[in-house]
Amino acid sequence: MCAEGGIEMEVINRLDNPLLNRVEIQFKVTHTNKPTPSRSELCSSIASLEPGASAETVIVKEVATRFGQPLTTGLAFIYDSVESMQNEPKYILQRHGAGPEEPAAPAPAPAAAETASEEEADEPAEEEAADVSGGEE
Repeated sequence: MCAEGGIEMEVINRLDNPLLNRVEIQFKVTHTNKPTPSRSELCSSIASLEPGASAETVIVKEVATRFGQPLTTGLAFIYDSVESMQNEPKYILQRHGAGPEEPAAPAPAPAAAETASEEEADEPAEEEAADVSGGEE
């Protein structure tokens, strides 16, 4: 049982999974007069419960808060190493900040974008002028 800052954490079930190099923990958190703990708070609390674990190798898989009660239950995986975490889906790793980052689409340079928009704005005006001058025949 771990208590820090009005939040008490209790391990309900602990299961070793040597095939996936992880420990699976079902936990219960009581957070009186506090909101539901964030994912990072849960990771650090779970890592403090397990000897030799760090918050970087903890994945919080499920979190369920009871309506109107300061009680949250959940499931977390504590991996032996960061390499073992590659069994998790990419989106789960990205939620925890451990996965491969998606390459961001390169944004066009602001000066080039302004120049392109000015050129587009000039073109219709020239066409309108050509239509007006050619209308009297």
